[in-house]
Amino acid sequence: MRGGQSITTVDYHTGGEPFRVVTGGAPGLPGDDVLDRRARASAPGSAADRVRRLLCHEPRGHADMYGCFLVPPDTSPGDRLGEQGAHFGALFWHKDGFSTACGHGTIALGVHAVQEGLVEARPDGDTDVRLDVPSGRVTARVRSEGGRIRSVTFVNVPSFVLARSVAAAGMRVDLAYGGAVYACLPAGAAGLAVRPEHLTDLIATARRIKADLAGHPATRHPADDRLSGVYGVIFYDELTGGDGHVRQRNVTVFADGEVDRSPCGSGTAARLALLHDEGVRDPLVHESVVGSLFRARVVAETPQGVVPEIEGMAYRTGRHVFELDPDDPLGTGFTLR
Repeated sequence: MRGGQSITTVDYHTGGEPFRVVTGGAPGLPGDDVLDRRARASAPGSAADRVRRLLCHEPRGHADMYGCFLVPPDTSPGDRLGEQGAHFGALFWHKDGFSTACGHGTIALGVHAVQEGLVEARPDGDTDVRLDVPSGRVTARVRSEGGRIRSVTFVNVPSFVLARSVAAAGMRVDLAYGGAVYACLPAGAAGLAVRPEHLTDLIATARRIKADLAGHPATRHPADDRLSGVYGVIFYDELTGGDGHVRQRNVTVFADGEVDRSPCGSGTAARLALLHDEGVRDPLVHESVVGSLFRARVVAETPQGVVPEIEGMAYRTGRHVFELDPDDPLGTGFTLR
């Protein structure tokens, strides 16, 4: 990125978790598909990585920022045979790099695509916004009434259990894939609860668990090693008031100590895969550490895993023009965590 270049964004939050969509000034993002683009963007010193740091790091962002670059969609043999392809691709990023999946971001992109006219939307009923992301093709099903968006359902890639009761940092975790690999455990197993006042300890514990699982064979994706490795640690509490569904409160600590303010879309998919494996067929109401909710259910079983649908909503928070003064000694910024 050249000094003095302007970058425009439209920002959203999904359940309290930020999502910054770059609409202008993005660098070139070469690659054969979105997963390949992720690998190239992750290279140290790449133009994409410099812009990621500029938008995520202080003073323009913060340690828990999230966002994406819009990229061309992938092409599959099915598309050439007349099946519907994706409307566009998305390359997700956070303060530490580029992720393979982002459910809250997919929900925000559904809102963005409809509100900004990127897809033709029905004023009443459902509009499917199809996206290619590093983990595969996903859908944001945007429900509108009277021309206003009421909710978005994230239809994820097949999700599945990788391993049960794996030792990590003196505890036992279950590993599941929901577009990224998550280690899951009850917060009580760490002597904690999913409450804001426990957040510092939850982050420290998640870092220890993730470090202990680095390179562990149970964290490998069975089909593509580029999707391997623990991305996040999910702590959960069981809640009462089921009424035909399971209710849990969770906090997902991802990347290097980042905290998801939403119930975490791809993490919710991983939780659904684990619950389904346990024989649970009721829908899941997933609450975040700030009290926001996702409603989730399994809609299909495939040889690759269960297909989750996760309903939430995103809201636009602003439009921005970011600049880097060529004389700014802080350059693309810094993080303190």
